[in-house]
Amino acid sequence: MNKEKKILVAYFSCSGVTAKVAEALAEAAGADVYEIAPAVAYAAKDLNWMDAASRSTVEMKDEAARPAIAGQAADMEVYGVVFVGFPIWWYIAPRIIETFLESYDFSDKIVVPFATSGGSGMGKTEERLRQVCPGAGGWRAGKVFRSNVKQDELARWVEGLGL
Repeated sequence: MNKEKKILVAYFSCSGVTAKVAEALAEAAGADVYEIAPAVAYAAKDLNWMDAASRSTVEMKDEAARPAIAGQAADMEVYGVVFVGFPIWWYIAPRIIETFLESYDFSDKIVVPFATSGGSGMGKTEERLRQVCPGAGGWRAGKVFRSNVKQDELARWVEGLGL
């Protein structure tokens, strides 16, 4: 398969919702899957957005925060398209997504963000991601999915991206 055709779905998920959507998206797109796992896993108390001292709140308030990733994606250079998935936190992508985007050369890749959320949209997510990964070969508009997204909806979205 040539570089322009090889697709990766890279995702970060704490509750399993984004993981479920990422797996379904990978199947719809004929893509490989890579979990963006934090070097230090998030405990339930770390995700309490109502606690100003919780790990996730502290990270999201610090634009320079870059949580470490547990491992590297294998053979990133063979992918021409990278879907990047995450839950929406504070109306943007979690900081670990910025770590991921800053860890690789995306100059010859199309980046396609996707998110999961119980109610909010992408907010300023795409604007922020483009700022931390300005050298990407191209971007496609992202989309938010609910946990119960159907396979045919994902397939239609992928087809509509014209990859």
